[in-house]
Amino acid sequence: MRKTWKAGLVASLVAAGFALSACAPLLVGAGATMGTLSALDRRTVGAQTEDELIELKGKNRLSESMRHADGISITSYNRKVLLTGQVLSAEDKSNAAKVISRMDNVRSVDNELQVSGRVSMGVAASDTLVTTRVKTALLDSNRVQANTIKVITEASVVYLMGIVTANEGTAAADIASRVSGVARVVTVFETISDEELIRIKREIEGKRS
Repeated sequence: MRKTWKAGLVASLVAAGFALSACAPLLVGAGATMGTLSALDRRTVGAQTEDELIELKGKNRLSESMRHADGISITSYNRKVLLTGQVLSAEDKSNAAKVISRMDNVRSVDNELQVSGRVSMGVAASDTLVTTRVKTALLDSNRVQANTIKVITEASVVYLMGIVTANEGTAAADIASRVSGVARVVTVFETISDEELIRIKREIEGKRS
């Protein structure tokens, strides 16, 4: 049963990843599985909603404030924002972080923008594949709860976000670093204690029962 569930989850994650990258609607099966993932998320429902709004509004704010913002990706997890992608100058990199940091509900900004030209379509496709490989490796491991970790890949550099214990964070970084095509792993985790994790799991179980 565990293998069947994991196989379906991998397929859904892959389908969702490719659909999002192509701006296409998600498959119904993938949507159902992503709903399950949402229920198992260690963030509150409110935080999940705020993260979606931060990403959406942040993209609009950058487009309004900068001339070349199309190369910037915004990922928010528990209101911590990660900026990845490419900008044309150090000034653009600094300005992007300032714009996002001024937004409501943003707790912090990790600015990983690179001052360089846009990556090619081939690099972007390779990054999508690396992300899928890392997600699959995390799912296949018994050392972490994979659905609590968000994976972003930019020019072969893998960024990991999530709410994890110190041991989970170390394990996730180790697993990702061993995946083919990964040049470097950067962790942007929110670290909690084992006691806090137990409390969160009890709250999740209570909502599901």
